[in-house]
Amino acid sequence: MNKKIYILSSLLLLTVLSACSTTSQYGRQIESFSFTDQHGQPFGSDQLAGKVWIANFIFTNCETVCPPMTMEMAALQKKLAEEAIEVEFVSFTVDPQVDSPDVLQTYIRQFTDDVSNWHLLTGYTQDEIESFAREQFQTIIHKPDSSDQVIHGTNFYLINEQGLLVEEVNYVDPTYLDELLKSMKKLLKD
Repeated sequence: MNKKIYILSSLLLLTVLSACSTTSQYGRQIESFSFTDQHGQPFGSDQLAGKVWIANFIFTNCETVCPPMTMEMAALQKKLAEEAIEVEFVSFTVDPQVDSPDVLQTYIRQFTDDVSNWHLLTGYTQDEIESFAREQFQTIIHKPDSSDQVIHGTNFYLINEQGLLVEEVNYVDPTYLDELLKSMKKLLKD
């Protein structure tokens, strides 16, 4: 029963948080970072320099929002490839103690065969990712001691070639794709 209450309260919190931030413009600089990707290699802002990228926060043991969010990210990856829009995808795990590079590799294979531009990152502590998400993306991550589930937001973040967070959208918003495509085409045209 406790697990059901936790999941329901987490979903309610995510709904409230997503209602507060469906689409917005920022221009906030994402600070330099380097973590470990699903191949066990260093990956971060140096590899993303000069590229448009979309970020989100997930974890592989998630029982609620992560599978549909990752499925939506895979659909977005496919849609952008069809439109010849070059974008990198970055998924930060919010459960780094569980999500090793091997676990992340297994997870992503459930959603896509193309990981050429999708980087799942780990290699930090729980405190580091919670601080990174709060300071860089202004989103909350919290792993309660009483559960193996992690509370986190469900937004996709669009970052431009200069490393500025320029848009934040919630994947459950029916207009998010149109907004994101419009913003990406504008970024890539400028």
